[in-house]
Amino acid sequence: MRYLHAYILSIAVFLIGGSCYAQDPADSVYTLQQCIDIAIRNNLDVKKSELQMETDRVYWQQARESLLPTFNGNVTHTISNGRSQDPTTYNYVNNQITFAQYNLNGNLILFNGLNLQNTIKRYSLAYQAGKMDFQQAKDQITLNVITTYLQVLNNQDLLTQSNNQVAVSQKQVERLAILNESGSIPPSQYYDLKGQLANDQLAVIDARNALYAAKLNLLQIMNVMFDKEIKFQRLSAGEVPGSQYTLSAGELYQKSLANLALVKAADLRMQSTQSEIKAAKGTLFPVVSLSSTLTSNYSSTLLNSSGNTTGYLDQIKNNYSRYTSIGISIPILNGFQNRNRVALAKIDYLNAKYTNETTKIQLKQNVEQAYVNMTAAYDRYEILTQQVEAFAESFRTAEVRFNAGALTSVDYLVSKRYMDNARTNLISARYDYYIRTKILDYYQGNMSL
Repeated sequence: MRYLHAYILSIAVFLIGGSCYAQDPADSVYTLQQCIDIAIRNNLDVKKSELQMETDRVYWQQARESLLPTFNGNVTHTISNGRSQDPTTYNYVNNQITFAQYNLNGNLILFNGLNLQNTIKRYSLAYQAGKMDFQQAKDQITLNVITTYLQVLNNQDLLTQSNNQVAVSQKQVERLAILNESGSIPPSQYYDLKGQLANDQLAVIDARNALYAAKLNLLQIMNVMFDKEIKFQRLSAGEVPGSQYTLSAGELYQKSLANLALVKAADLRMQSTQSEIKAAKGTLFPVVSLSSTLTSNYSSTLLNSSGNTTGYLDQIKNNYSRYTSIGISIPILNGFQNRNRVALAKIDYLNAKYTNETTKIQLKQNVEQAYVNMTAAYDRYEILTQQVEAFAESFRTAEVRFNAGALTSVDYLVSKRYMDNARTNLISARYDYYIRTKILDYYQGNMSL
């Protein structure tokens, strides 16, 4: 009966697992936050940055633990044959000797020119910089996901617009087909509209392929398998901005200096190299240390009053000794290693300083360029909004006149093409402007949705 229960349970697990894996991915609707979370979790650059941050943390931890005293034990057992020195009388004998020695040593550095303290500060700052690098990696992948996600939504809207164009043309073709059969219109009007319908259907195919390409880009950033039927949640109308960005380029740059993880990491690394210089200078000072040792030993040559070898435990107890010492190690000449260490630390500082300055210069240039792109995108969006309103009204009157027979098919198609192009351009302009604003948000260190 027990085996029957196990068999039934295994079948149930198989069926449940199979139904889970058989679920159609197209049934899932990914939100923007889910896409970001998946991309961060799967991105190898983010994982490598996290590992580097953890490495920096271990170095910092080791530097702190270097302040602790060191304790080491040593046990030695020796068997000597032939002529050797008796460890108890220090006389040379020609016998077999068994000798054991136990040592416990402790050492504490009292002063070393603040080398340990500055090393701790150095690695602490390096760890903080590593955390900023990790945050920067996550922010970068977040920005990539957001912009690509918006591109997917942009192509979805363009596909919807293309389908709407097909619907309008289809209705006209159906209406003109009846009129053409009855001879009420010139055949050219019917075939003009039929040709326009084919153009609109080709536009649908192009828009669908562009949507698949955008989905592919997004899923590759997320590092998941491509499925063209995967759906993504729409943004509400209020989430897509319709007003101009309020901050100036100078204000954006100042905020980026204060908030962007990339800048913080460069600042922290420069501070870390300053502590590296101080730590290196500490090696030029004498080192004062406190040492203590406990020791005991056993020898087979040590005899008691009866002429027999003294017992092992008795010898260990009786031979016990302890001593404590304070030592000063003064660096006098060691191949100029310490002075060269200081020189190398100063070079590291200059490299970090130049990297920090370069980071800020590039950031300023990138912010200015991004701001110019955002401004141009908004201006284009505003003009296209007005253009759509104008062409929509023009097409409305043209359609009324065409249906009444007061307008030729050529004029009707021209009006329709103007309106369709304007609406398509407006969709792209609106998402382009939104993407530009998210890039500026990124430079502020603000990746909120």
